[in-house]
Amino acid sequence: QVQLVESGGGLVQAGGSLRLSCAASGIIFSINHMGWYRQAPGKQRELVAVLTSGGTTTYADSVKSRFTISRDNAKNTVYLQMNSLKPEDTAVYYCNTLKPGAWGQGTQVTVSS
Repeated sequence: QVQLVESGGGLVQAGGSLRLSCAASGIIFSINHMGWYRQAPGKQRELVAVLTSGGTTTYADSVKSRFTISRDNAKNTVYLQMNSLKPEDTAVYYCNTLKPGAWGQGTQVTVSS
């Protein structure tokens, strides 16, 4: 059974930084492409960052050059470093594979102006 536990969110002022973590279990983590998703109030969940098993990264245009996704296969953990945060980054952030099944509880990120 896949379990994903996100953490690291919080309230931050615009221009600030946060580092999100996601601990995964129940999957062979090292062979999975992993992504960070977010869902803002009233909006659909969107994929904002991808890190393949081979180390290739891709980002949504809205977060490119500000967010960095990374992973530690030994810890079955994926990270999202978020810099220069903007109020429009406010959302619940989730991690998952690129073929998501069950979702974790997510972690709330709130950016004040």
